[in-house]
Amino acid sequence: MKRRFPRVNKSRFPRSIFWIVLCILLATAGVNMALVLGMQAMGWAPIVMTHVMVFYWIGVTALLTWLIRARMKVVYEAPMQMISEATKEVAQGDFTVQLQPLHEGDKADYLDVMIGDLNDMIRELGSIETLKSDFISNVSHEIKTPIAVIQNYSSLLQAPDLSEEDRREYARAVSEASDRLNSMITNILRLSRLENQQIKRNNVEFDLSGQIAECLLGFEPVWEEKNIEIEPDIADEIRIVSDRELLSIVWNNLLSNAFKFTEPGGTVEVSLRADGDEAVVTVGDTGCGMPPETVEHIFDKFYQGDTSRAAQGNGLGLALVKRILDITGGRIEVQSTPGEGSAFIVRLKLKDSKLN
Repeated sequence: MKRRFPRVNKSRFPRSIFWIVLCILLATAGVNMALVLGMQAMGWAPIVMTHVMVFYWIGVTALLTWLIRARMKVVYEAPMQMISEATKEVAQGDFTVQLQPLHEGDKADYLDVMIGDLNDMIRELGSIETLKSDFISNVSHEIKTPIAVIQNYSSLLQAPDLSEEDRREYARAVSEASDRLNSMITNILRLSRLENQQIKRNNVEFDLSGQIAECLLGFEPVWEEKNIEIEPDIADEIRIVSDRELLSIVWNNLLSNAFKFTEPGGTVEVSLRADGDEAVVTVGDTGCGMPPETVEHIFDKFYQGDTSRAAQGNGLGLALVKRILDITGGRIEVQSTPGEGSAFIVRLKLKDSKLN
């Protein structure tokens, strides 16, 4: 979380306060001596002198107490009450609260730092709350869609005069909707476990070249059916230290998207090369491509830039890819041009990285 203020140890009651109070006390003591000497010179009775001095010190004490109380109210009580009211509003669900720091720049002290941190925390909580609400809304919507398909076609399958051709078509629709629902639930569970750190990395050294080639071959029926040309450029014996199982999810999701959004007769490029201390994997296609505003949100959960193809996915695959790469220490970037295609570039540390 980014801080608005640097860490400071500046006291809200500097040492100068001590010297000010000491000087006041010395001054009042001097006035005390002057009063005593003056009253003696005027020949006042001892009882009168005693009462005068008692009332004098009562006045001095009351004045000092009032000054200290006023200073404490300004320095501590008012800011603390402001912070207390803000936290109360946040506890009631208002994440729009933002406090104004008491000082800016070099004049900021530790209370200003605390206010800045509180503002950052409230903004972060608001962001998390928004994401949670959107997530629940999107999950509900995405689950309802395949369930509705299953229900509708299941009802149609019960018709007594249904032809064999229609029966097969409806059964296929039910099967596809069931697969989509199963895929979405599986990805939701995976994301949940990854985000809650319930999946521990099982780092091993393995041949990344062989893994990518194996994942690519798994899509052979898809590219043959769509007559897609494959352009592989996979360097041999590129070895890395990472979680083999998690990375296989990454390659399968990237390849699945590439084949999904590439029209029949198009091209999918898969390359792997070593670049310094990194292995660079590129999965490119000649599909529809994406505008910049879509690229900006492409790794958000449930985000689907091409709504015309929404039925082909649930917007969780790339969010899962991003989270896995965050956990395994990898990076991913996107290059895309509308109407020309997209390329996803993944960078991973080579095998000399330390096992964690």
